[in-house]
Amino acid sequence: MVDLDSEVPPLPPRYRFRDLLLGDQGWQSDDRVQVEFYMNENTFKERLKLFFIKNQRSSLRIRLFNFSLKLLSCFLYIIRVLLDDPTQGLGWSPIIWVNRSLPLWGLQVSVALISLLETLLLSYLSYKGNIWEQILRIPFLLEVINAVPFIVTIFWPVLRNLFIPVFLNCWLAKHALENMINDLHRAIQRTQSAMFNQVLILISTLLCLIFTCICGIQHLERAGNRLTLFDSLYFCIVTFSTVGFGDVTPKIWPSKLLVVIMICVALVVLPIQFEQLAYLWMERQKSGGNYSRHRAQTEKHVVLCVSSLKIDLLMDFLNEFYAHPRLQDYYVVILCPAEMDAQVRRVLQIPMWSQRVIYLQGSALKDQDLLRAKMDDAEACFILSSRCEVDRTAADHQTILRAWAVKDFAPNCPLYVQILKPENKFHIKFADHIVCEEEFKYAMLALNCICPATSTLITLLVHTSRGQESQESPEQWQKMYGRCSGNEVYHINLEESMFFAEYEGKSFTYASFHAHKKFGVCLIGVRKEDNKNILLNPGPRYIMSSTDICFYINITKEENSAFKKQEKHRKKHESKLSYHGASRLPIHSIIAGMGTVAIDLQDTGCRMSSGPTLALPSEGGKEGRRPSIAPVLEVADSSSLQTCDLLSDQSEDETTPSDDGVSAGLEYAKGYPPYSPYIGSSPTFCHLLHEKVPFCCLRLDKGCQHNYYEDAKAYGFKNKLIIVAAETAGNGLYNFIVPLRAYYRPKKELNPIVLLLDNPLDDLLRCGVTFAANMVVVDKESTMSAEEDYMADAKTIVNVQTLFRLFSSLSIITELTHPANMRFMQFRAKDCYSLALSKLEKKEREKGSNLAFMFRLPFAAGRVFSISMLDTLLYQSFVKDYMISITRLLLGLDTTPGSGFLCSMKITEEDLWIRTYARLYQKLCSSTGDIPIGVYRTESQKLTTSESQISINVEEWEDTKDTKEQISYRSNHRNSTSSDQSDHPLLRRKSMQWARRLSRRAPRHSGRTAEKINQQRMNLYRRSERQELAELVKNRMKHLGLSPAGYDEMNDHQNTLSYILINPSPDTRLELNDIVYLIRPDPLAYAPNTAPSRKDSFCNTVGQDTREETQL
Repeated sequence: MVDLDSEVPPLPPRYRFRDLLLGDQGWQSDDRVQVEFYMNENTFKERLKLFFIKNQRSSLRIRLFNFSLKLLSCFLYIIRVLLDDPTQGLGWSPIIWVNRSLPLWGLQVSVALISLLETLLLSYLSYKGNIWEQILRIPFLLEVINAVPFIVTIFWPVLRNLFIPVFLNCWLAKHALENMINDLHRAIQRTQSAMFNQVLILISTLLCLIFTCICGIQHLERAGNRLTLFDSLYFCIVTFSTVGFGDVTPKIWPSKLLVVIMICVALVVLPIQFEQLAYLWMERQKSGGNYSRHRAQTEKHVVLCVSSLKIDLLMDFLNEFYAHPRLQDYYVVILCPAEMDAQVRRVLQIPMWSQRVIYLQGSALKDQDLLRAKMDDAEACFILSSRCEVDRTAADHQTILRAWAVKDFAPNCPLYVQILKPENKFHIKFADHIVCEEEFKYAMLALNCICPATSTLITLLVHTSRGQESQESPEQWQKMYGRCSGNEVYHINLEESMFFAEYEGKSFTYASFHAHKKFGVCLIGVRKEDNKNILLNPGPRYIMSSTDICFYINITKEENSAFKKQEKHRKKHESKLSYHGASRLPIHSIIAGMGTVAIDLQDTGCRMSSGPTLALPSEGGKEGRRPSIAPVLEVADSSSLQTCDLLSDQSEDETTPSDDGVSAGLEYAKGYPPYSPYIGSSPTFCHLLHEKVPFCCLRLDKGCQHNYYEDAKAYGFKNKLIIVAAETAGNGLYNFIVPLRAYYRPKKELNPIVLLLDNPLDDLLRCGVTFAANMVVVDKESTMSAEEDYMADAKTIVNVQTLFRLFSSLSIITELTHPANMRFMQFRAKDCYSLALSKLEKKEREKGSNLAFMFRLPFAAGRVFSISMLDTLLYQSFVKDYMISITRLLLGLDTTPGSGFLCSMKITEEDLWIRTYARLYQKLCSSTGDIPIGVYRTESQKLTTSESQISINVEEWEDTKDTKEQISYRSNHRNSTSSDQSDHPLLRRKSMQWARRLSRRAPRHSGRTAEKINQQRMNLYRRSERQELAELVKNRMKHLGLSPAGYDEMNDHQNTLSYILINPSPDTRLELNDIVYLIRPDPLAYAPNTAPSRKDSFCNTVGQDTREETQL
């Protein structure tokens, strides 16, 4: 290799670094030449050109002076006409000669001389080698016609009264005005002025035509009717307006010829001008024009930046944004690069929106378009991603560039950004509020598996509603569900609150319970004045301060509430309460004298080894009756609180004899994940394995050198599986796994997670779908490119419907793109109850409800949701800047020291003695410090029989020996399934064909064989669709070597309906199998400061430190 130092010559001594610092004293003796650049601009001609043409401001002054001269010449002509006496002269002499006074002649000559010199100078400066091009220009010819005769009269006084058509200077004035406006726009850098220029040209052209016609008719008629200027004006207006009264008409042929010429010119010039104006007006309507600077300075507005605007997105934004009273006076400016859609145009023409919504076609990457939208004066800028793009990463890249452009143009404008992929979130960490779609989506899907219908709970909390949906419905569950859906999260300062001011200096749980008991509001969190972090249920040891910001759930905020005392009628009201539950309370629960409360906390609980979590308080007095529920203390007593050390988790160290080798070999530790899949992920304390599992062992369907299992059954999992059917294993799955492995979940309740990247029937059976607890179906990104937007969910819906028909007992949780497609989930065409709910949805939509889809049974039960519903979370953040933080805390995306977490508990038969929601609230606050926020209720519903529910008991039919009963049974069956004859499954057709072939091949068999074949054929025919599907699944499992013992084909949930009651009233009765949503205080906040246990020695030091909430 050649040495590089030998190739580079050394620097001369005078260019050494020492000489550069101390200065070189020998440079004066060098022969150097000073070179001056741009010497061509120092010539006299170039300086004149710079002053008269190139320089914008000086050129503007010159053109303004020229425009003033032309107007002055026209004004002098009018004065000359008014001072003239048309009666002098005979014949054609009044047309050739006029009376012009000496002072007027002097002024006209001066103006003409200056105008001519200026024109000659500008022609010389703009000369480019072709002199005829300069001479034959119309402005130059008009200038020669109007100026040269006046200069000639200086040397030939006889011609001083010669008529000169000075009124033609109006066209030169029009030309100067156009040039002046162009220079003005260049000077102020105003580029969006095509409409203004065209209107100005049209008006000036029309004025010049009328002025030329007036002056020409008046002068030519000096030899005829001798019209005045006013008469000539009257004649021109009547003629150009096509009225034509005929009282004033030209008498001589030159004036008539002039009228003909002017009409022809007007018919040619004006339509061209109007056409250009109409074209520009149409283009302006498409682009939207500009948002007024005056309106931007006097009125408040927000800007919505999107790549493509759909009608659903627009209506969701407008309905949610204008649902808040203080935003009624805001303007919404939409900045979109695409042309306005026809549906969007029709909506924006509605008077309710036309006065408040302005559509601008433009790009957020152009400063001109941001200036049109007055982004620097906007109160906020919402940047939304296009979730319908096939390449979601490319859509995020566009969103990132828009956010950068807005931040560069308007640094002080608050940014509300929606991003799709979590790995792209750190590029826009400067934004004020960020909603990452995949983070929220996977977190809600995960919590749906352990807290049913969490997605529905979050969706209802972030939507604005008054709770008036379905209040006229005859069904009780729809009334309760619709009324409770109006609950939202609000905030207020404690010292300014009527709800919470009296609880200053008291514990948080005391304030929460008594506020709910007295006012019906649910206090869920606080924020200290000197801390930006929100604490959800900080626990009974937190003492309320007067400067705390309280966050509570209620139908409306406190400022809009009226307070009325009802103490006199309270007892009377309680005695009249009716119970609408499915079952009455047992007598022993009503008495509630002895016993122990045993509420199942299987999903999130941490049970003490000494006893149950919700135990009755011990007997306090000798003769007095023991209270059924202990009171909530104003200040927490450490002896009365049931805390648990989740770090040691001693209760889970006990092994049972039933533990097999596979499960016993897995040892867990609690700590923070050592690796993060993307920048900006919040560290979460969770269960970890001591040793990293090899990658080959992660394949469920293939054995490796470490194990030979090829299906989920062989692993012998003690807990049911959670199957995730996704297209790709993206970084968003991290937010699905972490909530299911959170530190507060007992180890015995950790469900195995199976990722299914493709879902044919064989793979479903191998991964253990027959004994899975939940199956989560994530919307496929590859279907986003459908020509029709709403067809993007077609593949997901059909696949889920297939799973629903094959595995009816499987709990399927689905995510869709469009909320309108939720009505196709678990679709039953002949279900009258579903059709009634469809009519109810249409009725609520006509009433203007933002939650018309809430009564669909799959959504109410939490089996389906659309991530687009969370768009309202970003919109609400403009008014409630804490909503994103609270939602992230509820979903477990962020963890704050001292903040609680969302969990659930199930009401068993032993727990019904509590009776009401208020008593449960008191019991939880007094024992564990949990705050209930809602109830998930499941009721039995007598649905009409659908085609999927038709089932025939074949065994009973085989045991029947009466032929008449068989015939009548067959006829009844045919009547019940007559509508299904045209839609037989493939298996049924093949079975019938096989039976017919058997009957044809053996026509001469004995009577016994024929009877047997006939009975087999009838059995095949009489099988229900459910039985055929069950047979198909079982045969496939046998073919794959799997045992069909765990497949329960007849157990489904079609006869039940589930719904959520957010913050129900205190007197709401609890029912069996109710699931209560809880916000449990952080156990780590009260853990003793002892040395870590042996299990936690694996965790790194980063995981042991107290971490602040990660803010992106």
